[in-house]
Parts: sequence; C-alpha cells; structure tokens
Amino acid sequence: MDNAELGHRLRSLRAARGKTVADVAALAGLSVPYIANLENGRGNPTLDALRRLATALGADLRVEVGAAPGPAADPLPPVLVRLGRGQRFRDCVAAIGGPEPGDLAGRLLAVLASAAAVSPHPLTEADCHRLLDALLLITRHPA
Repeated sequence: MDNAELGHRLRSLRAARGKTVADVAALAGLSVPYIANLENGRGNPTLDALRRLATALGADLRVEVGAAPGPAADPLPPVLVRLGRGQRFRDCVAAIGGPEPGDLAGRLLAVLASAAAVSPHPLTEADCHRLLDALLLITRHPA
C-alpha cells in the first residue's frame, strides 16, 4: 500500500465513523497536522502511530510480509467520503438525532455504501442526497 492509498483509507475510515481530524488526533495522541499529512498521502508513519490510529478509528491493523495481495476494497467510495464532509450530511445527522451523532453518521454512510454496492451504476452525489433525504423522511415520519 502506498502513502496515497493509506491516506485515502485513513480518511475514509475517519469519515465513516463521523470523526474529525481533531477527534482522531485526541484519541490517538497524535497531532492534527500529522494526521492531516498522512490523510493527504504525505509522511511515513511509524508502526506505533498506525497502531494508535487504528485504535482511535476502531479498526484492525494488519501488517504482513509476503506475496502481494489482490486489491483491497475501500471502506467508503470517494463520493461518500465527500458527502460525509458536507454540511447537508451533518444537518441530516443532526435532524435525525440520537445520543451518538458520530455513530449515527457512520451508520448512515454504511447504509449509503450498501446502496452503492447494489446500484447498477456508480452513485453520484445527487443520488446520495436523494437517498439521504429518503432516510430522513422515513426516520422523521414512520408509517
């Protein structure tokens, strides 16, 4: 895995869990600029830093030396990473409410990722917003 792929994976995991860079930095005991650089494909993290990040993100860290594995699936498609950063998404999470907004954000992104997985075409940001609106409608006005 190269630095750009590691950065994308870290950002995807963080977004899927509804956390900010500052949240992860505090949990991992690392600096915000350090994590931001890693997410942007810069820097060479130590194994200790990766362990701390994995713990902060509630993820497993696997290190292997051996034959190169096949391509791994990203935790979230890029369109959902962008969506999770947007104000409209944050507003939807706030409107649905609940005691753990970070958990809710992660669950909503997971639902959207499931929809993307079964869609016959790649979902656009507009598609994701329509799905998000439908989820908000369902949670606010149950049948």
